[in-house]
Amino acid sequence: MIKKLFFFFLLIPGFLFSQDVSIIKGKVVSESSLLEGIHIINLSKKNGAVTDSRGYFEISAKISDTLQFSAVNLKARRYVLTANDFLKDLVFVKMESLINELDEVAIIQYKNINAVALGIVPANQKTYTPAERKLATAGDFKWYSPLLIPLGGMSVDGLINSISGRTSMLKKELVVERKEMLQLKTSDYFEREYFIETLKIPEIYVDGFLFYIAENERFARAMRDKNKTMASFILSELAVEYLKLNELEISKIKADEK
Repeated sequence: MIKKLFFFFLLIPGFLFSQDVSIIKGKVVSESSLLEGIHIINLSKKNGAVTDSRGYFEISAKISDTLQFSAVNLKARRYVLTANDFLKDLVFVKMESLINELDEVAIIQYKNINAVALGIVPANQKTYTPAERKLATAGDFKWYSPLLIPLGGMSVDGLINSISGRTSMLKKELVVERKEMLQLKTSDYFEREYFIETLKIPEIYVDGFLFYIAENERFARAMRDKNKTMASFILSELAVEYLKLNELEISKIKADEK
C-alpha cells in the first residue's frame, strides 16, 4: 500500500507539469534562406505565431501539443512537443525546401501562332492599369528622347511632369489604385459574412477593416500568391489588432444596441 502511494505521489508533479501552458521558443532551420513569415499553428490550442526574418518564433503550448509549420517555399511539417523540449532554451525545427519535380516536357515553338496572330491582343500593345497608363503618359515609364539621354533617358513629358510634381502625384494614385484592387480581390475571396461571423468584425466596420488590411504587406503578398490559407491566418491576426484599436467605439455601439 505504501509503495502504491509513493508511486502515485511521484506521478502528480509530472501530471501537473503536463497541464501547464508556457511559452516555448524555437527556430526553424532550413537550406532555404527565406525563413521569415513561416506560420506556426498550435493544432491543440488553436493559437498561432509567425517566424521573424531569422526563423525565430515564440508560441504558447504545453507537452504533447502538435505544432503545424507551413510556408509557401517549404514543405509543411508537424512537430509534437515533448517534456524535453520545455527544458531547452531553444527548440530547433528542421524544414525542407519545397521542390516541385516536373515530368519531362517537350516544348514545340510555333512562331506564327501567338496572341497577336490569334487576334487576342493588338500588335505591339503594352497592357497598363488606369493608374499605370496615366504614369506612362506622364513619361515616368521612360519613353526615351535622344536630347535627354544625359539626364538618364527621360522623355520631355517626363521631365516637365517631374518638375511640376505631377509624376509624384500619379505615383501616389498608383499606390491607391493597387490598394483598391486588393480590397476588391479580398471581397471576391471572402464573403462579407466571413468578416462578421468568423472574424467578429461589426458590420459597419467591415469596410474600414478592408482599408486597414490593404496596408499590410504580408497580407498583400499572400493574396498575390493566391495562398488563401495564409491569407486567412493573417486576416485573423489583423482582425484582433483592428478590434483592439477600435475597442472603445465598438463597445459603445454594442451598448447602444442593447
